Amino acid sequence: MTSKSLSQWLAYLEQLHPSEIELGLERIRKTGERLQVLEPAPLVITVTGTNGKGSTCAMLAGLLQSQGLRIGLYSSPHFLRYNERIQINGNPVADEHICTAFTQVEQARADTSLTYFEFGTLAALWIFRQAGLDAVILEVGLGGRLDAVNVVEPDIAVITTIALDHADWLGDSIEQVAAEKAGIMRAGKPLVCGQLQPPANLLALAKEHGASLYLRGRDFDIYPGTDSWCWQGLEHGDTLRLEALPQLSLPLENAAVALQVLALLDLPWQPAVIRESLRSTRMTGRLQQLDFSYAGKTCNLLLDVAHNPQAAEYLAGRLQERPVTGRRLAVFGALTDKDVQSVVAAMVTQIDAWAAAPLPSSRSCDPQKLEQLLQQASAQYQVFPDIVLALEHQLAQATPANQIVVFGSFFTVAQVLDYISTQVEA
Repeated sequence: MTSKSLSQWLAYLEQLHPSEIELGLERIRKTGERLQVLEPAPLVITVTGTNGKGSTCAMLAGLLQSQGLRIGLYSSPHFLRYNERIQINGNPVADEHICTAFTQVEQARADTSLTYFEFGTLAALWIFRQAGLDAVILEVGLGGRLDAVNVVEPDIAVITTIALDHADWLGDSIEQVAAEKAGIMRAGKPLVCGQLQPPANLLALAKEHGASLYLRGRDFDIYPGTDSWCWQGLEHGDTLRLEALPQLSLPLENAAVALQVLALLDLPWQPAVIRESLRSTRMTGRLQQLDFSYAGKTCNLLLDVAHNPQAAEYLAGRLQERPVTGRRLAVFGALTDKDVQSVVAAMVTQIDAWAAAPLPSSRSCDPQKLEQLLQQASAQYQVFPDIVLALEHQLAQATPANQIVVFGSFFTVAQVLDYISTQVEA
């Protein structure tokens, strides 16, 4: 087993379980107990949410690292390399460490069947446990209550936002989704929620389970300004305020959540260190700006994984706040199990010309459906056989004054990033 390469291991994991998703904790708990990885670090922070959990995790990891802590971050999905999912102090773990962890999980699981995500989660926990870290941040893959990372007892639970998504798994009402995400809370432990008006049943569940709820708009919030912004929150019941924070590339709402989590920890409150940490945090595929040289000209790209209505509305708002002198050109692909019509509707006023294409997934929205939705939205569009052709079309017609907005799915952004990396290497 140890002779397998990472790519061979991943191919093995893809066929190990009959379904891609099987929610439930019994199987992963059994294997995790054998591995002795269910307490991966002295401090565990688990983060869920319909949108914003990735950037919240990244900013939180940066804030804790800036305090001198050694931090493990487990997130998903990845864009180009599986190693992106398992990071220690901001650095993806090397292939050989992941392969060693996979070997340990394979031996420990015996005849227990694990999904791809469950297997990877246990490998990440094993790596973190071996590394002797100060804290681990775990990003939920789907939902919360029955997600693999919820096998670990968190010291702080975080819910960024709650909206309809993954209805087949989480339910088709906001209340059902809220109940699934609330499953990461623990009695007597903090629950930090970044939604201004969360579903009422979330508040009821927090009270019922005895979680200490910190709610944005009530216990902490942001106060945006022209050149800077302020944050105010609670530190052990006392008001704490941080002023003159720098404008960020990532959403301020998620920074507010990360700051409230930091305020709950017994760590030094160092405003200058905090400001620099937030300012320097970047994330692949989240409001990511790139300049790319194509056919002798520089093209400006903005990449964002917005793939549901809430995320698309946020992206549209950011685009409206930051107009460009030229036109905005979209490279768009989506999965058919998303509310693609609402995503298009949220973005149509911000995009001058669309280049849409199917994605390399069995769940991809097909070209005919893409064309129908764009036509119904009265968009100017063309549909291409794949994302690369859609991108090259927009690159060919773009001027330095234009902006190419790549969005709709992790698959969309990943294909564009892969194309760019290939061209740069060439």
